[in-house]
Amino acid sequence: MGKRNPRVDAYIEKSADFARPVLTRIRDVVHAACPEVEEKMKWSFPHFDYKGMMCSMAAFKAHCTLGFWKAELVLGDEAREGGMGQFGRITSVRDLPSKKVLTGYVKQAMALNDAGVKPARVTRAKKGKKPEAAVPGDLAAALKSNKKARATFEGFSPSHRREYIEWITGAKRAETRAKRIATTVEWLEEGKRQNWRYEK
Repeated sequence: MGKRNPRVDAYIEKSADFARPVLTRIRDVVHAACPEVEEKMKWSFPHFDYKGMMCSMAAFKAHCTLGFWKAELVLGDEAREGGMGQFGRITSVRDLPSKKVLTGYVKQAMALNDAGVKPARVTRAKKGKKPEAAVPGDLAAALKSNKKARATFEGFSPSHRREYIEWITGAKRAETRAKRIATTVEWLEEGKRQNWRYEK
């Protein structure tokens, strides 16, 4: 029989007011659909396991996410790509699939785990490497004036450099971009990766 993890209780409790009902709804539906589910905290947010990873949820300042480990197989064409999980930015219970639909997804994820099916992203043929992300001029200039930050940046793997570059170039306003560059230099000076807050 599945159990509720007190660390997940604490995670939900400390989440923003808008997020608590969303996380509680997801949790309740998963438990109802999969009574043997096991709750775990991985990468600092709640995961639901049943014979392996099944799905996860997370809360941020202004939205929540819900993701299935084998999304391409569970959701098919309904799966969205990107860092917001397969359901986009969830800001209220209304943004979630209905209980019936979500229950169906959980049951499908259980069936895949019962059958020992691997995630599609693991079984797909490996794609060619992404080309190195071009460093924008304003970031290059900021790094040029800070040797320590530049050394950290240059020491990172291409994927970690890309995280910073995409975060900066994703800014819609010049003020936001400038602020992100300043924050990037500060974090690099401290030896931090862009997603350091989510690392254990």
